Amino acid sequence: MSMKYFSIITGTGSYIPEQIVKNEDFLNNVFYDPTGAKIDKDNTEIIEKFLQITEIEERRYVNKNQVTSDIGFFAAEKAIKDAKINQEELDYIIVAHNFGDVRDDNRKVDLVPSIASRIKAKLRIKNPYTVAYDLPFGCPGWLQGIIQADYFIKSGDAKKILVIATETLSRISDPHDRDSMLYSDGAGAVIIESKESDKPIGIITHKTRSDTYDCAYLLKMGKTYNPDSKDDTLFIKMSGRKLYEYALNTVPILVKDCIEKIDLKIEDIKKVFIHQANAKMDYAMLNQLFKLFNIKKKEISKNIMPMIIEKIGNNSVATLPILYDLFAKGKLENHSYNIDDYFVFTSVGAGMNVNAIIYKMA
Repeated sequence: MSMKYFSIITGTGSYIPEQIVKNEDFLNNVFYDPTGAKIDKDNTEIIEKFLQITEIEERRYVNKNQVTSDIGFFAAEKAIKDAKINQEELDYIIVAHNFGDVRDDNRKVDLVPSIASRIKAKLRIKNPYTVAYDLPFGCPGWLQGIIQADYFIKSGDAKKILVIATETLSRISDPHDRDSMLYSDGAGAVIIESKESDKPIGIITHKTRSDTYDCAYLLKMGKTYNPDSKDDTLFIKMSGRKLYEYALNTVPILVKDCIEKIDLKIEDIKKVFIHQANAKMDYAMLNQLFKLFNIKKKEISKNIMPMIIEKIGNNSVATLPILYDLFAKGKLENHSYNIDDYFVFTSVGAGMNVNAIIYKMA
């Protein structure tokens, strides 16, 4: 049988900020709805409802002196060390993020130079042929970076690629918007390498879709909901119900198509890694996926979908690589793997964009 080159993950790393922000830290916030009307509910009730839906108990924020490129660098260093490679041999550095280096004392988007260039400089890589670029693609950005890395490797253009996801959502969340309790900061990274094999391993297949016709602005930037504020800062805003419906109607179908694309069965999938958006939505997407294969909710393995959202919140592009780093290093209770296990990675977010890959452990 002829040998082919496949893309495999050889190293992982993540950075989870030290500052813990618990739900009760929002008790003194004043929340408004999108019309600017003050929400006529006690914050204790708001937080209890939030916990029930999202399962988020706490989230992590960066320190005041840290920015997106800093924490991305920390995760990258760990992934390089874990893969035991010479960083000068990297062909590409792809950095998924959405808002750049937003400083604590000046919350404006800062994208020049690119975050990838900043991280490459922090890594002190001298090789001019280590191409560094940014990938803003909403929450699915890191997974799209993995897909791009796979294209580069299978084309023969690259052998070692660093894919980073890094985000500081705490800097662009409106304290007067209940959705601000969702958001957190963090970074994750992986090394993708080319490996010769006579059977498919690593990234087996993938699919991506972008729905802009009716859904482009389900996630967007907007001013604070506080009508009395003179702050002109733009914060992340979300049409929660419509976004939930969009995710439920697209993600399971895309994943099903991805699985069937290579003639697998849902029973062949050992783990499903879903973007840690909110627990209710993630469980709904998982249940709908199995329903498409005529499998009832009660028949789904309890350990098929690792979850960490309760302790780290939703840090956009970084949720999947952080989750996978903890999983790969045996830090998630009741979760393990074997060689030749098939995994699904999938994400949904601003754009609106959805993507998925099937990965076979090697």
